[in-house]
Amino acid sequence: MSSRKFRRAAGLALAAATLGLTLAACSPQNALNTVTSTRGLNITQNVRYGPAPRNVMDVYAPQNVQNAPVVLFIHGGSWQGGDKEGHKFVGESLARAGYVTGVMNYRLAPEHRYPDYVQDAASALKVLRDRAQSYGGSPDNLFVMGHSAGGFNAVEVVDNARWLQEAGVPIRAVRGVIGVAGPYSYDFRQFPSRVAFPEGGDPANIMPDRHVRPDAPPNLLLVAANDTTVDPYNAVNMEAALKEAGVPVTRTVLPGLNHITVIAAMARPLTFLGDTRQQVIDFIEAHRLK
Repeated sequence: MSSRKFRRAAGLALAAATLGLTLAACSPQNALNTVTSTRGLNITQNVRYGPAPRNVMDVYAPQNVQNAPVVLFIHGGSWQGGDKEGHKFVGESLARAGYVTGVMNYRLAPEHRYPDYVQDAASALKVLRDRAQSYGGSPDNLFVMGHSAGGFNAVEVVDNARWLQEAGVPIRAVRGVIGVAGPYSYDFRQFPSRVAFPEGGDPANIMPDRHVRPDAPPNLLLVAANDTTVDPYNAVNMEAALKEAGVPVTRTVLPGLNHITVIAAMARPLTFLGDTRQQVIDFIEAHRLK
């Protein structure tokens, strides 16, 4: 075997082994971050977008770019856990693709319930847009992406007319939204995640599939074929609501991936797991301002 092929095979084996170990420990992000180098990127940590301790984000930017697309990424964790530090691999991956990327924290349940964390997403997007040019990005070339609970936040903040308007983000500035394994259409009253929603709240008034604005930008809904955490019907229902409102939507089922590996596959060393990263890049390239 050539040295080049050996290094590649060794790298894949290491990444797979590391992923397996950390999946067992329920902390895959730590392993992915150990094989993620941000050398050559411009990193700005703890950019504040609000007064709460968790109202901060890290910005990953390519060097020497101008008017690059800007992506806000929102982590998952049932609205009760997770953090931006655990998703360095997403920021690095998108920055290597040429995008200015904000990876945000948000206020967590049960202390903070809907819509606090959605309003946090809107506020973070406002600050990221206001500072976009200082990072080499375009303020009118925005995308929002989230995984799991963060996918709910991303789709809700963009597709509901209320949140961007309240935050002062022009709706025309957002070119697209990407939901990865998001719970967009479920009865939270039957699950432990009910603590993230108002007591006595009605899912019919809260779920993103119930209030889609007709002028929403294109949506990409990525579904993990082996997801046993978030049922795929969430994306089916969200797709139907978007189509009914006349909003462009693509729902893609990614084979062989589960709720964790569908986002792990965003890491450049782990793209062999599945097509998440390429799907995201293709979507952004198709809808970005040229």
